[in-house]
Amino acid sequence: MTSTLERPTGAAAPKAREPRRVGFSKRRSAWDLKLSPYLYISPFFVLFAVTGLFPIAYTAVISFMDWDLVRNSGQFIGFDQYVWVLSQPKFWIALRNTFSIFLLSSVPQLILAIFIAAMLDQNIRAKTFWRMSVLIPYVMAPVAVALIFSNMFGDQYGVVNTTLQNLGLPAVPWHSDAFASHIAIATMVNFRWTGYNTLILLAAMQAVPREYYEAATVDGAGKVRQFFSITLPSLKPTLIFVIITSTIGGLQIFDEPRMYDQYGTGGADNQWLTVTLWLYNVGWGEWNFGRAAALAWILFLIILAIGVVNLFITRSLVRDEGRRDTRSRRELRAQARAAKKQLQREEAAR
Repeated sequence: MTSTLERPTGAAAPKAREPRRVGFSKRRSAWDLKLSPYLYISPFFVLFAVTGLFPIAYTAVISFMDWDLVRNSGQFIGFDQYVWVLSQPKFWIALRNTFSIFLLSSVPQLILAIFIAAMLDQNIRAKTFWRMSVLIPYVMAPVAVALIFSNMFGDQYGVVNTTLQNLGLPAVPWHSDAFASHIAIATMVNFRWTGYNTLILLAAMQAVPREYYEAATVDGAGKVRQFFSITLPSLKPTLIFVIITSTIGGLQIFDEPRMYDQYGTGGADNQWLTVTLWLYNVGWGEWNFGRAAALAWILFLIILAIGVVNLFITRSLVRDEGRRDTRSRRELRAQARAAKKQLQREEAAR
């Protein structure tokens, strides 16, 4: 008996499949698919390497030298420039002023930005107008803002002191008192940057699903409870970004203290002298770029350390409450579905 697997006599043998050849055009399209994203973003990184990375590295080299600007050369002296900066009392005064202005500006700015964003997230009239209005101070030139507010906080003829005196209150020495000058400069910073942070936080609030609020309303939660239980926990990833950027900008503050008076030296007794302002005075006032470069790198390390601490703290908070937020969101979704079904049943019964 002939097996069915045997080929019949005289039948032609099946042709072997030829290997599939991939043309050059298909290979090129595959290469284009893999390499094109890197080519599209490469101009930024090339430009950053030329205009950003190279100056940073060059500044690091200059910080270890006694640099001569005329000859464009220097003598290697090691960490002497860093030792000189850290041994100056003016550095510690500038660092104290920088942290004081940073705290007086960043903390109220963040609280005010969250409050304004929550108000703009409500169903109000002319939403677009109000949302664009909060960005107007950010569009204004920082020099113009500093000039306007420095005149407002004038010691003798300023608008603020004139108003206080008309109310029977004593005038505030905005320029001679260190803490008062910090409040005035922090007010300039808050005026300019609050709207910018408000729009970032508002965009994060708009991304929160509305069914959470519907479920909370069905459970009887008011606006305040919804804000602290739903809105604020959902903003934590965005708050990480806002806090880090505010830290970097607050510790690099320059325009406002530079334009706070007509001299731009930080006050007669260094009342509002910041690290960046002293860096500018050392570099372009004393023409000592080695010390200025060392001061710049010290400030960079301080900002990096504070940024890392903020990142770890905020990440730990998000990680600790992440599971709790996920569980609560699932419960809110289930409650929202149940509430919708109940409303549909009541409408059908009517």
